[in-house]
Amino acid sequence: MEKKSKKDIKRIVIIGPESTGKTELAQYLAGQFNTVYVPEYARKYIEDLNRPYNFADIETIARKQIELGEEYDLKANMILFFDTYLIITKVWFNVVFKRIPEWLDDAIKKSDIDLFLLCDTELPWIPDKVRENGGKMREKLFDMYKYELQHYGFKFAIITGTGDARFNNALKIVQTFIK
Repeated sequence: MEKKSKKDIKRIVIIGPESTGKTELAQYLAGQFNTVYVPEYARKYIEDLNRPYNFADIETIARKQIELGEEYDLKANMILFFDTYLIITKVWFNVVFKRIPEWLDDAIKKSDIDLFLLCDTELPWIPDKVRENGGKMREKLFDMYKYELQHYGFKFAIITGTGDARFNNALKIVQTFIK
């Protein structure tokens, strides 16, 4: 893949509540555009903990997610997809700890994300050892993410559908955006 300058790369983030297909969508879109995606760091970090997570752990996750974005930026081919972003982390801080680190709001404001794909909750929630928010909380989180995107003035589209329709909807949105 030809490396481009930071300015040439379009950055597209996939966010949404748990179990809405973010990782599969990031993988699919990266494959369609012959590029890479920034993996979600939180899952691995939380899975590897031998204790409940705390505020400092979430801050570590947020900083590592920023670092990964910078690392993968150098590997991207015209588009860089993100499987999560600081908006999710901000909401996580607020829901669990009722506060955010002082630096987080500025980091979000200064981000150079071009488009967010907000995944709706049509897919069934599948529990696992790190997921915490099934049921009605998924809808609340969706609304919180949407509010944050609007609050910061980010361009976003909502990804709907199931199965291939979901992938096709996302692909069409990205294709239209980059033209």
